[in-house]
Amino acid sequence: MKALAVYLDRRQLAIALMGFSSGLPFALAGATLSWWLARAGVDKTSIGLFALVALPYSLKFLWAPLFDHLSAPAPFRRLGRRRGWILIIQLALVAAILLLGQGEPRSDLVLTGLLALVVAFFSASQDIVVDAYRIDVLEEAEQGAGAASTQTGWRIAFYWVAGAGAQALSDFVDWNVIYTVMAGCMGIGIVGTLIAHEPARSGEPGAVPGAPLRAYVIEPFRDFTTRPGWAVILLFALLYKYGDAISGIMTNPFFVELGFTGVEVAQVAKLFGFFATIAGMALGGLLVARLGSFTSLLIGGLLQAATNLLFAVQAYLGHDLGMLYVAIGADNFTGGIGSAAFVAYLSALCSARFTATQYALLTSFMAFGRTVLSSGAGWFADQVDWVTFFTATAALALPGLFLLFLLRTRYPWAEQRGHRSQGA
Repeated sequence: MKALAVYLDRRQLAIALMGFSSGLPFALAGATLSWWLARAGVDKTSIGLFALVALPYSLKFLWAPLFDHLSAPAPFRRLGRRRGWILIIQLALVAAILLLGQGEPRSDLVLTGLLALVVAFFSASQDIVVDAYRIDVLEEAEQGAGAASTQTGWRIAFYWVAGAGAQALSDFVDWNVIYTVMAGCMGIGIVGTLIAHEPARSGEPGAVPGAPLRAYVIEPFRDFTTRPGWAVILLFALLYKYGDAISGIMTNPFFVELGFTGVEVAQVAKLFGFFATIAGMALGGLLVARLGSFTSLLIGGLLQAATNLLFAVQAYLGHDLGMLYVAIGADNFTGGIGSAAFVAYLSALCSARFTATQYALLTSFMAFGRTVLSSGAGWFADQVDWVTFFTATAALALPGLFLLFLLRTRYPWAEQRGHRSQGA
């Protein structure tokens, strides 16, 4: 009971509400938008190119130092540096989401893409400051609970509200109404910002010109490149989930083409899939503690590849709701295992001096695989049938697994660092 009491802290509630406002725009500029595009009759090649909208998540480390070293402008400055910036960005997201909802993808796809890019930029910026706030406001012993609070809020927004809720509503109302409702839901995160306390140790903005860039971007990256096999590690970060990224971009167009309704996809992919992901992550954490990161990454990678083949079976069977439960459940469960092992491994590789920045760099590189490199998924899906497409995405897991074996055999230090996460 004493351990659980940490979640009753006002700071944890604020962090959970901020996590909610991080997950909401991520879905609205990503998976939910692709569902809207597919229902509007946009071709698969164009939908695949919309993966580029998420590019700000891959590049956010470039402007992250600005939020560490600049005070929020008046009148938001009175809230403090962290909360002031968070509130500014949240208000900008409300406006951007409203504008995106007024678009018409079928007649002006370019404008829709630009507005989605604006939403993604402010969303990535919000992630930077919310993460910094969480780290600043909590003591070291509270960081685990803070991460859980953030992830709970994020996943409720992503899966249930902006995911299942928006897709189910799309069967009954226009998308401009849906995005207006979603913009209003950003108020939940704004409440979190207003009830939060400004961290006492956020400090004053840096005053040395050029210092933020050197200290927070260049030096952490330089430190990482001094390690043996650093290029292989970056390639592994890029390719480990590449097959999943390719298949994930096209699942909504796939569901639409097979004739699944918004309600059906919402109840299976967003509601049932949510619990499958949580269960997979829990098992993944247990595997890492028992077997270490490398073995867990191997198990997760093989299972992720195998479950992509279930979508090929779904394509063969067509509109089969029972098979959709099997495919979604297995894919989300194994994806949760792989994600837990992947995060544990990347976290263990970071230097103690540059943990936050090096982790941001590694995850930004990982995000590059699900944005730029996966933007051709729609074109590929247009050239082949769905069975061939999902079979190919399973094969795309092999390069990442090869790099995993290469790291284990040629760079044993990376495996030893990966075992830092055991028992955590």
